[in-house]
Amino acid sequence: MNISRGFLVIGSLYLLVGIGLGMHMGASGDHTLAPVHAHINLLGFAVMSIFGLAYRLIPGLAEGWMPKAHFWLHQIGALILLIGLTLLMLGKVEEASIGPILGIFELFILAGTILWTVNLWKRTA
Repeated sequence: MNISRGFLVIGSLYLLVGIGLGMHMGASGDHTLAPVHAHINLLGFAVMSIFGLAYRLIPGLAEGWMPKAHFWLHQIGALILLIGLTLLMLGKVEEASIGPILGIFELFILAGTILWTVNLWKRTA
C-alpha cells in the first residue's frame, strides 16, 4: 500500500466534492451545509494532502504499522464524521442520537493523528 498516494488521491476526491458542494451552496443561496463544506475541505483535502506530501518527502515515515493504522483511522473517521454531520445539518437526525456516534469517529481521527505525531517524532529525530 502506498500511503502517500492513498492520502493524495482520496484528498483530491474530497476537494472535488468540496468544490461541488460550495458551488451548489453559492448557486442555491442555501448555506445550511457550510460546516460540512469546511470539514470536507479541511479534513478531506487539506489535511490529507499534507499527510500525503509528508509521507512522500520524509524517508522512512511510511514504513511500519503506524502509517497504515493512521491512514485507515483517518479515512473511516473522516467519512463517517462527514456523513453524520451532513445528516445533522439537514435535520435528518437529532443531535442527541448522532452526537455520541460522531464523538467515536472524532476519536478515530484523533487516534490516527496521535499515531502520525509519534511516527513523525520517531522518524525525524
